[in-house]
Amino acid sequence: MDQPQPFFRVRISHLDIEPSLSGLCVGYEMGEWREEQLAKHLMEWLPEFSLTYSELEGVHPGNMVALMREAAKKVYKTEKFRNRGEFGELILHAAIRQCFGSLPAISKIYYKTARNDTVKGFDAVHVVEAESGRLELWLGEAKFYSDIGRAIRDVVEELNDHTERDYLRDEFILISGKIDTDWPHRAELERLLSPNTSLDEVFDVVRMPVLLTYDSDCIAEFDRVSDEYCQAFENEIQQIYDRFSDTALPANISIHLFLLPLKKKLELIAVLNEQLQGWQKI
Repeated sequence: MDQPQPFFRVRISHLDIEPSLSGLCVGYEMGEWREEQLAKHLMEWLPEFSLTYSELEGVHPGNMVALMREAAKKVYKTEKFRNRGEFGELILHAAIRQCFGSLPAISKIYYKTARNDTVKGFDAVHVVEAESGRLELWLGEAKFYSDIGRAIRDVVEELNDHTERDYLRDEFILISGKIDTDWPHRAELERLLSPNTSLDEVFDVVRMPVLLTYDSDCIAEFDRVSDEYCQAFENEIQQIYDRFSDTALPANISIHLFLLPLKKKLELIAVLNEQLQGWQKI
């Protein structure tokens, strides 16, 4: 599946530790943190994030703009946007796709059933084809926060809750009912999520990507990428990783941590909101 050109600079990548880690950098331009460019890039992911596999397969020049407009409307339809979690889910979607070449299994936003509803369950359901040929199931959690301490506390609680057997079984039933009938990996994923498949087998192929954002002292301190910035960025990411890895994480699941430092979450939300409103009016 084609995807937008990469935008995030992965300045830190440690895939040989547990939890594994990616430190994502947005960078600067003309002395400003690139929040506007980030917002525009995330709009490029909007159709894939919001539409079903069949809808994406049916995109053509005659319906492209209409589908983009519909995708923007699905993400959120309210002025009360400051604490909306969809932005974090969209960033997580883009991060998994760019860094690991995943394929989205379902579009959660597509299944919004009421105005301003928040879809429960995992924030991303992707698959990754491993080198061995087996299918890995990536069940993601995103915390689009300004306070990293609160983000860590809340996501660790969810990770433990969401790896309980009863929760997983209930969620697997919901996911199975939302897989597009034309999606190429449908049969294998349905087998994996079946009540007849042992969770021991599932845990062997499940990874949990976690995205945490936060207002960063490092990002605020600099206005360009330099050696000093890169060192400060690495130090800050490492300190946060240590805080996260020292918590009571579930022992039976492989976790990958994405850390995305922001200049100001509220400022980024305002720019994202402007972009979404623009697409809704086209």
